[in-house]
Amino acid sequence: MQQRYVGNSGLRVSSLSLGTMSWARETDEQDASALLRTFVDGGGTLVDTAASFGDGQAEAMLGGMLGDVVARSEVVISTKAGLSTSEGRRSVDTSRNGMLSGLDASLARLGTDYVDLWFAQAWDPNVPLEETLSALDFAVRSGRARYVGVSNFNGWQTAKAAAVAGFPLIANQSEYSLLHRSPEAELIPAIEDAGLGLLAWGPLGRGVLSGKYRGHIPADSRAAHSRLAGYVEPYLEGAASSVVEAIAMAAKGLGRSALDVSLSWLLSQHGVATAIVGARTPVQLKEILDSTLAPLPPQIAQALEDVSSTG
Repeated sequence: MQQRYVGNSGLRVSSLSLGTMSWARETDEQDASALLRTFVDGGGTLVDTAASFGDGQAEAMLGGMLGDVVARSEVVISTKAGLSTSEGRRSVDTSRNGMLSGLDASLARLGTDYVDLWFAQAWDPNVPLEETLSALDFAVRSGRARYVGVSNFNGWQTAKAAAVAGFPLIANQSEYSLLHRSPEAELIPAIEDAGLGLLAWGPLGRGVLSGKYRGHIPADSRAAHSRLAGYVEPYLEGAASSVVEAIAMAAKGLGRSALDVSLSWLLSQHGVATAIVGARTPVQLKEILDSTLAPLPPQIAQALEDVSSTG
């Protein structure tokens, strides 16, 4: 698998990253272990998690595998702090205390004394940006994090953070796919100007771009699960079906999978360092890892951009 630098930094990560949002919930320990080993054997390095995933259980599950399923040196670990969800209610706290307490708890769950990349997971309108950035800076200076960045910040928020930080921010982690192209308007120009790399989550349109939802909702899919249905439903309506059909047509003509076409398009876009794939089962991950990830012919890429244009 191709290894890429994140923005202007010296951090190299695999072009595909393994997301752990479903771990300890839809993905049990046995499957998670198989996912991790298969991912690393396939050349993957970056494993993305967060304190908010499963209320910390995803981090704990990953931590239990370090030194057993994979060596700590085999993986690049990214995690996030500042966001929590309780009883369906989203809470943001990127204060210095909230961030650093969150990082210490993450390190304890992961069973490691540092993470490779640490993010402020959301913009907090109630906390001065300088305070949030001071926590990121201290994490690097104290050796708890090798690199830091921001997650789910929009274009102007990212530009402001990079401008006032006084230390290197290397990445922004945000949603980006053929079904969610809004980052192209302001976010990607902002991160390129600031020398950051984009870690794209939801690169398969929350699973919709795999083509498995064409005409029905599979019983084992996220959309069929009460907890995750709301996560997928926005991409099962309106113009999304036209994009999915265009990708299916392109895939058939190229002799490639819809997964491959979708990921290949994304990885050719400006600023993208890696695509975070949230495979829930080893079978799903194998299909993703079988992708060629080769650039699409220009005319096909343009056709997909035309049909998925947000105007």
